[in-house]
Amino acid sequence: MFKLNNSRERTVHRLKIARGHLEKVLKMVEEQEYCIDILHQSQAVQKALFEIDSLILENHLTTCATNKIKEGKGEEAIAEIMEVFRKNK
Repeated sequence: MFKLNNSRERTVHRLKIARGHLEKVLKMVEEQEYCIDILHQSQAVQKALFEIDSLILENHLTTCATNKIKEGKGEEAIAEIMEVFRKNK
């Protein structure tokens, strides 16, 4: 849940940028453009998604996780975050 408006706006903005990059990759593949150029564009998508993940994590840590810690549920908050990172491997 996004509790910080600025964080939500920044995330939506970054998602739109990632979508634009992804649409460009699709178009480049369909038009059989040079593979290296496609790879560069694909890397831009990945970078944009990483930045989005960072924004979402920052929001979670400053809102939801902080609230759980204040409620005495710090172990639950940490376990939840760690599970996200474990799924990524």
